[in-house]
Parts: sequence; structure tokens; C-alpha cells
Amino acid sequence: MRLRWEVLTVAGLLALPVASHAANCTTQAELSAPDRDALMAVGTRLSEAVLQQDLTTLQGALLPAEASEWQGIHDAVEQAAPLVKGGQVQLRSAYLLDASSLTAPSDTQFFCSNANGSLTVTMSMRALPPGRYAVMLADAAGAQLAGQIGLVLAWDGSSWKLAGLSVRQGKFDGHDGVWYWSHARELEKDQPWSAWFSYQAARYLLVPVDFISSPNLEKLSQEQAQIKGSPQDAFPYTLQDGPRTWKIDSVHLDAGLHEPDLGVTYESTGVTDPAAARTEAVAVLSALVKVQPGLKESFHGMWAYAMKDGKRTSAIELPMAQIP
Repeated sequence: MRLRWEVLTVAGLLALPVASHAANCTTQAELSAPDRDALMAVGTRLSEAVLQQDLTTLQGALLPAEASEWQGIHDAVEQAAPLVKGGQVQLRSAYLLDASSLTAPSDTQFFCSNANGSLTVTMSMRALPPGRYAVMLADAAGAQLAGQIGLVLAWDGSSWKLAGLSVRQGKFDGHDGVWYWSHARELEKDQPWSAWFSYQAARYLLVPVDFISSPNLEKLSQEQAQIKGSPQDAFPYTLQDGPRTWKIDSVHLDAGLHEPDLGVTYESTGVTDPAAARTEAVAVLSALVKVQPGLKESFHGMWAYAMKDGKRTSAIELPMAQIP
């Protein structure tokens, strides 16, 4: 069993894409020169701080309203070190978000269109306070794990401050999100489960934050939803394993070890002895790959999360080669 670590979270104003209030967005190409220069300077400085593990600079730039989130950002930056190691900052895009017309914190969507309106990126934030914000996306170019950085900045009246930060790898085993998208299409007909989770891997690798949607990501989701025989509606999933029956509550992509693993949450019999818990977990994973053998070929390993009475009792990770 290997130690598991989480790579990242962000400050509290970011959330899942559930939004109801529209506001204004200006894309990088449409920014005025002063705004663009200011955002590029701040984005570069803070991204460099992530690469250099310069926590002093990041804490000094933190928006006072987000002070309670500092420990999470601190830990996230430290845990992101292997993702950006050996890389150089390369800014990808910038968006200026104007929510100053809000009268109270609101679930807010920003529609960020290019000059001719042919491409629109949507950003969704929950309970966003009135104000001006910016989203900066950057890459650690040349890093082995292709680390990518998402920054949320807030204007405090005199300067841009850090309001949220996310770092995510951009490659698994040298393969980027585009590769996983193509791979998912290849698997769709004969290995629907492997295809489904390859689409998840593609989405995970394409952007460093979860509150952004684009036509490409929407197309990816549409393709994934059309897979016949996918795990989309399979859970709870019952597996017969000789005289035993296992109930799997969910399976999801798990990148906690920077590998394309799958997390398997199952209902445990309640064993507490570590050796017995491991034996049980191995039996569950073995039963799953026997009915879905394609998963062994497409993913690095599996996490087994044992649940009993709604509480997680244990977790182990096994490379696919160690799952009988």
C-alpha cells in the first residue's frame, strides 16, 4: 500500500458549475493594454511563486477576505511541487470578470466570447461577492507532469490579490488530455467502461480548474454521455464472486498519486483486521476487473475504499499488475 496525498483545493469562492446570475467577461485579446499588462505581470509573478515554492510571495498577495484559506493554499502549493518541477511559466490565457453590478453574493456565470462571438468559454462561480475578478491559466512548460496552474485574482481597490489557486497535472505517463480523448473514442465500441473513464481522464488533464466550460469540453461530455453500456447508470453495481456478493457504490478517476488510477468505493463486510481488510479489498478489485477486463489495460491501478454504515473504514491502492 502506498501513501495517498491530495493535490489541491482552492479558496472558498470557487465552486462547481452551478450558477444563475450573468455578469461580464473580457477575454485576453480584448483587454485594454493597461489591464492586460497588469494581469500578465501578476499572473507571471504568482505562477513563478508556485514553481519556486515561494510561499512568502503567495501569502503576501492573498486577498484578506481569503486569509482563512491560507493553510489549504499553502498545502496545495507544497503538494504541487512534483507537478511543476523542471518547468517554466508559460501563461495560457487571461479573463477579466466584472461582477461589480451585483448587489449581494450570487451564483454567477461569465460568458467569455472572442471578438466575433464564434467561441464562448463559460465560467461559473457560487456565492460570488460583488467585485472585479480575473482568471489566469498558466502551464509549467517542460515539466515532466506538465503541471498547469489556475489563479483567481480579486481587485481590492488598488491592486490584484490572490483569491484562489489550483494546480493540476497535464499528463499521465506522457499522455495529455487530447491523447486520452482519442483513446476513449477507440475504446468506445468494445470497452465502454474504459472509454468512459478515459473521457474522465481527458477532461481532468485539459484544464486546471473545474469551473470552466468550453465548446470542446461540452463536446467531450456529449460523446461520453452517448457511450452504450457505460458505467453511467450502473451503480450500485453488484458483483458475484463465488459464494460472495460485493456491492460497489461508485468508480471514479483518482489522480492522487499522479497516475491514471480508478477509485472504487464498495460496501465492506465490516472487517477491521488490516490483513483481512486488505484481502477483502483485493477480492473486490479482482471481481471488478474480471467482469471489466479492459480496465487493466487502460489504467495504472485501483484504489479500494471500504465503506461500512456510511463511513470509510480503510483504503488501499494496488497497481493493476498486483490485482489477480
